[in-house]
Amino acid sequence: MNDKLLNILLADDDIDDCILFKEAVDEYRPSAHLEEVHDGEQLMQFLTDESNEIPHVLFLDLNMPRKNGFECLSEIKSSEKLKHLTVIIFSTSLEQTVVNRLYENGAQYFIRKPPGYLQFKTVIQQTLSRIIQGNISKSTKETFVLKVQNAL
Repeated sequence: MNDKLLNILLADDDIDDCILFKEAVDEYRPSAHLEEVHDGEQLMQFLTDESNEIPHVLFLDLNMPRKNGFECLSEIKSSEKLKHLTVIIFSTSLEQTVVNRLYENGAQYFIRKPPGYLQFKTVIQQTLSRIIQGNISKSTKETFVLKVQNAL
């Protein structure tokens, strides 16, 4: 993965979060290709369109209009074509029952959106490092929630 272009798909309806996400990606890996969709229906249309390449990773917000993250995750993991897509849930909430359900439904990791930009950028960049190093396989229940570690 180190030399290849990293294809990232972000599904989030919060435009400010999309801007911050793009800045974090551009600063860390300028050669990455970032696509954005802003609701669950757009996401599923993008993923099922044969002309689009399946991304290396999907950062999926839970609370989106038209189709929420739970519905999208369920569709992705039940699709023969998409079930191996790395899905990282990205949400402001950290309710344990929700986190458990996401883990059981096949998400690789869960990231709680941090309140500050520096922490936001750090957790995105640390996650991208895992992906680039090929260290992003299915987590254990104990390591499912990714937390900001010491700055890069």
